[in-house]
Amino acid sequence: MKESMELNPMIPEPFKVTRVGQETDDTFTLELRSANGKAGFTFSPGQFNMLYMFGVGEIPISISGDPHTPEALVHTTRAVGAVTKAMHELKRGDILGVRGPYGKGWPIEAAEGNDIIFVAGGIGLAPLRPALYQVLNHREKYGRVILLYGTRTPQDILYRKELEHWRSRFDLEVYVTVDRAMRSWKGSVGVVTTLIQKAPFDPSASVAMVCGPEVMMRFTVAELCKRGVSEENIYLSMERNMKCAIGLCGHCQFGPVFVCKDGPVFPYKRIKGLLEKWEI
Repeated sequence: MKESMELNPMIPEPFKVTRVGQETDDTFTLELRSANGKAGFTFSPGQFNMLYMFGVGEIPISISGDPHTPEALVHTTRAVGAVTKAMHELKRGDILGVRGPYGKGWPIEAAEGNDIIFVAGGIGLAPLRPALYQVLNHREKYGRVILLYGTRTPQDILYRKELEHWRSRFDLEVYVTVDRAMRSWKGSVGVVTTLIQKAPFDPSASVAMVCGPEVMMRFTVAELCKRGVSEENIYLSMERNMKCAIGLCGHCQFGPVFVCKDGPVFPYKRIKGLLEKWEI
């Protein structure tokens, strides 16, 4: 893939669907492998790909698989538009186009020696999952590792079996909450920010990685700062309006930055002023 991208970064390469997993009613996971027989797909946690459905269109989707298993390329997305709805119909053996990876990812190595707080809202768990994999693969380099995850309802929870496995680990603390629940739900009820004050971490030595709807991230940052986490140690994934992925079209311009090239992961301090302006 690298050779073809150097020739023309706008040309997708064919990938074959090897697995389709239904996460919720409208959210699904695709596992892909190169249709050209290439060995693997190297990426950094937090990067994204452009996925192309022939005859329909192209969209940016974060990579949600394990960086330590490069032979399988994994994407989780929601069927909400023409392209993702067409992708939802894909079966094992079908082909779609992939170009990437693009963007800057999570500060995994820079966070070594600190407590790590992952805060995910809804499908925001998907872009954070590779970072969590990477931290767990090098668990001895970090302090406490905490996942705070919130969804609208219990039916919207992603990666259920994996969450159960993570909860069984002694070196990872997982807290899940929902906005609304039926009587059968035995867990926490409330927005994900309510978990921040309860989570056991050292604010003076913590790095927070946050992904979810922008309004959720605004309030999450406020709660993290209230808890004592430094603004310099908070990172957000700002996936919005990406189209070309290489900074040519200007579609994803966010103030003076381009989300596709300068992000999608940003230090909070770099975009603090932009987030405070609701019209951008």
